[in-house]
Amino acid sequence: MRRRECLRAITGSGGLLVGGGAGALLSACDTLATAAPADALAAGLPLRVPRTLDMDGLVLTARRGSALVAPGVSSPVWTLGEEAASGATLSVRSGGRARVQLINELDEATIVHWHGLRPPEHSDGHPRFAIAPGASYSYDFEVNEPASLYWYHPHAHMRTAVQAYMGMAGLIVVRDEAEDALGLPAGVRELPLLIQDKRLDGSGALIYAASGHDMMEGYLGDVPFVNGVRSPVVDVDTALYRLRVLNGSNARIFRVARSDGRPLKLIGGDAGFLAAPVDVPYVDLATGERADLLVDFSDLPVGTRLHLRSLQFPSPSGGGMGMGMGMRGMGGGLPQGAQMDLLEFRVAREVSEPHVIPGTLPAATPVLRSEATRERAFRFDSMMMNHTINSRMYDMERIDERIPLGSTEVWTFINDSAFPHPVHMHAVHFHVLSRTGGRGQVLPWESGAKDTVLIHPGERVEVAARFDRHPGVFMLHCHNLEHEDMGMMMNFLIE
Repeated sequence: MRRRECLRAITGSGGLLVGGGAGALLSACDTLATAAPADALAAGLPLRVPRTLDMDGLVLTARRGSALVAPGVSSPVWTLGEEAASGATLSVRSGGRARVQLINELDEATIVHWHGLRPPEHSDGHPRFAIAPGASYSYDFEVNEPASLYWYHPHAHMRTAVQAYMGMAGLIVVRDEAEDALGLPAGVRELPLLIQDKRLDGSGALIYAASGHDMMEGYLGDVPFVNGVRSPVVDVDTALYRLRVLNGSNARIFRVARSDGRPLKLIGGDAGFLAAPVDVPYVDLATGERADLLVDFSDLPVGTRLHLRSLQFPSPSGGGMGMGMGMRGMGGGLPQGAQMDLLEFRVAREVSEPHVIPGTLPAATPVLRSEATRERAFRFDSMMMNHTINSRMYDMERIDERIPLGSTEVWTFINDSAFPHPVHMHAVHFHVLSRTGGRGQVLPWESGAKDTVLIHPGERVEVAARFDRHPGVFMLHCHNLEHEDMGMMMNFLIE
């Protein structure tokens, strides 16, 4: 009996299993299930490059469907209009307009957040604006952001994890004149990559079945997905490529590297370019973080195969009551820090095209500590199935902090828990000032403007931000989606 058939026999449906009881059912089914068929788990589908849609006049329809996720394997998915396990890539010029209508054809409430964009309150996707089945919601705002890679995903309270996991997420590319002048790789040599990890049932289809430990550490998968496809492959020329990488997983940290050990050239992060390119052996990306990378295949012979790989690293989780040890079997999925081959490159064509990598880049002006008029501290803690900020679980109607419009502040994020927390701020971009404890430094990929920063257990990270865009209620939260759903969020009012 396949695992999927076993689950249907127990639950009486093909639906998702959510909650603590799911783990016991899965364990029972695992004793009966055979391994997933080889063709369901084999790599081989070409990399899916999502279609590009303009954000002005866009309609996104949330609905259930099915999509090809591996050779010969279709899976149930939840989508925002695509027949795929991830969304279309949205495109907009800086200064352009986003006019988007969201239509909800799901059987539960949803809303969409534009992660990294800084729209007014009514268009930010706060969970209190979630719409019921059959309803619609209209967004209308000007996109005044630097050229970079952003993304969109659901933000329904307590349902973000399953909706994003099942496919309701995609990339946003903002372009501007400063980027145009750089002459970076474009067209087929600019690859947008939404990387995730998934668990599969016995037929190779996606399954979200969060057990108790999953709700503490986060939902970790067994296999990598890129742009909604399991372990895809892409043919490349002997040329320079630009990889626009987003970690869109629920909880996994990816240590992104080349499998041949050569360095990556890092040119940008969450909210724009760095001041200059920097060679790095790898980039650590937590959920919500992005990296803009240049990868040179020009000196490789045709026929070479290599991978974009997540390297093995020690799990930052640890401590307390067996929680956080990253051990397979406690919640399922590969441990945090396990090696994964994300995407295979096959050097297929020899070309002779010179390229120039710019020596300087149009980075945002840093926000300085000396500009700040106030400092605030936020403690992130996880214990006994509770995830809190400053000892409080989320209340959608409560205002936790009030910030004067136009002010600059330094916020310190303190991780008192046994788990890593990627901390995301709505409404602002920030600059990382310092990290003490743990890794003890600001890392190369944290040197530009950011909206999400990873805080390991025992670390304190200071960031500086200008609250100068819009008044209204916005959010600070952990971007581990299970932590977010279970209450590790707070509201702040800019007034």
